[in-house]
Amino acid sequence: HGWHFLNLLHPFFYLQNVADIKKLKSVGICTIKGIQMTTRRALCNVKGLSEAKVDKIKEAANKLIEPGFLTAFEYSEKRKMVFHITTGSQEFDKLLGGGIESMAITEAFGVTAQLPGAGGYSGGKIIFIDTENTFRPDRLRDIADRFNVDHDAVLDNVLYARAYTSEHQMELLDYVAAKFHEEAGIFKLLIIDSIMALFRVDFSGRGELAERQQKLAQMLSRLQKISEEYNVAVFVTNQMTADPGATMTFQADPKKPVGGHILAHASTTRISLRKGRGELRIAKIYDSPEMPENEATFAITAGGIGDAKE
Repeated sequence: HGWHFLNLLHPFFYLQNVADIKKLKSVGICTIKGIQMTTRRALCNVKGLSEAKVDKIKEAANKLIEPGFLTAFEYSEKRKMVFHITTGSQEFDKLLGGGIESMAITEAFGVTAQLPGAGGYSGGKIIFIDTENTFRPDRLRDIADRFNVDHDAVLDNVLYARAYTSEHQMELLDYVAAKFHEEAGIFKLLIIDSIMALFRVDFSGRGELAERQQKLAQMLSRLQKISEEYNVAVFVTNQMTADPGATMTFQADPKKPVGGHILAHASTTRISLRKGRGELRIAKIYDSPEMPENEATFAITAGGIGDAKE
């Protein structure tokens, strides 16, 4: 049904040679669905794949899977696979409709994904991509203590990578896809902290915004595909910047997330966080002015996110 993994027993192999399959896997394309989600142009850029070969690969893949139409009933059955990861705060989870959703991109920060949560979710592994060198494993130990989970087990379940440039960040996603494929169903969450930092550094010139947004769009599209193909939750953090247009509209908070429309449209849910008293934070679903009452207050504790004590 499209998610066939490229294995040697598959009829796909009688049509392609093993070397070509290796080439596809090297760029993170590990399933027939992955081929369907990749444009011909992108496949032609894979070293060693000619246009004729790409046509053959596409043709073989299309023979093996339906063109992609489902009845609404079948689609609703597929949506049943979606799970939610608790943030650690009931209030915050409620705001998010149950927690951080799989097959979707959520934008904001501070999460406990390894916990068995509601909906039969039994905990799982995480990949953490760090662009600003802010990852601190000790925080995970504190969170493990709060939930009485073994430190080493928790740390062992988090795969960490530091990204140094926006290009490197994109390349790491090939590795991520390969990992999710190798350990199918084991990984539940991919965190990128933060999504925009390296793009802002690499494309800081005045004339480079269009190119930056184009590269950003490619990366977000890749993230969305990964989240759907492997049924994982993607959680990204972002920075705020002064909004020059806000003073005209008398907004209370004249700041907005960076990344422009491209990031705004890619994120399924955007959470704006602001400081409350002391350790309290207020989360609000961003970009929906019609729901101002939709806010959740939670606390940042040594053991991660928790409910605000009255």
